[in-house]
Amino acid sequence: MSARLSLTRHGPDDPMPLVLLHAFPLDRRMWDDVVADLGDLPVLTLDAAGFGDSPSPRELAESLGRPLKPSLSSYADAVALTLRDAGVDRAVVAGLSMGGYAALALAERHAELLAGIGLLDTRAAADSDTVRAHRTHVAEQAAGPMGARAVAPMLDQVLGATSHAERPDVVEKVRAWLAEAPPSGIAWAQRAMATRPDRLAALERLEVPALVLRGAEDAQSSQEDAEAMAAALRDVELVVVPRAGHLSAVEQPHEVAAALRRLHERCRRP
Repeated sequence: MSARLSLTRHGPDDPMPLVLLHAFPLDRRMWDDVVADLGDLPVLTLDAAGFGDSPSPRELAESLGRPLKPSLSSYADAVALTLRDAGVDRAVVAGLSMGGYAALALAERHAELLAGIGLLDTRAAADSDTVRAHRTHVAEQAAGPMGARAVAPMLDQVLGATSHAERPDVVEKVRAWLAEAPPSGIAWAQRAMATRPDRLAALERLEVPALVLRGAEDAQSSQEDAEAMAAALRDVELVVVPRAGHLSAVEQPHEVAAALRRLHERCRRP
């Protein structure tokens, strides 16, 4: 039994790749259009436990010797182990939404691994009681007869108004991804996100280049959230992507790819 997550390499080999962590409840496919714009860069995309081709959360926790209780700390430990097993000792790690929560957990638990960090449409603060209760409710629905239908309403929340009005192909693609989301992964991830702590202090300790990015139409991660993370970081670019909602990398992949390229270039400078 292995704690390695499923990993795909893109572009040239390099000792300091750009690692992309996906949003809930999707998988690494959400980065496809971004990766297509970064063909000359070393990029690694990973699936979270219970999503895509990665092992189940139970397998992950058992192989790490961690409690079975859902935890983003377990996810971060698995990311670190997967990268080191792949020969990566330093990486620029960027995550969107839940992927950003995992990147924050990496900053707290494995800061030596980070050559840079990208926090996209995410926040360092813990959930409010209301959000935590909603996550628990969705987890219970997904674990029951509803299965993946528990996350179908997310379609209206994760895409911006521009995408709903002008990008029917994006709407249908995300609708299909939500319908394919594995119920066990949904339940585990929602419970893990609900219990995550505030990790703003972890950012204050970082001394690496950083990117904080959000879609201008993001209804889930606010500008205030983005500015709080940017204020905690020392060397940061704050980007607001027009005409994009919470899934900025799916809605405006070219703009997001350009920002990630700038981050990677900053991290390579002597």
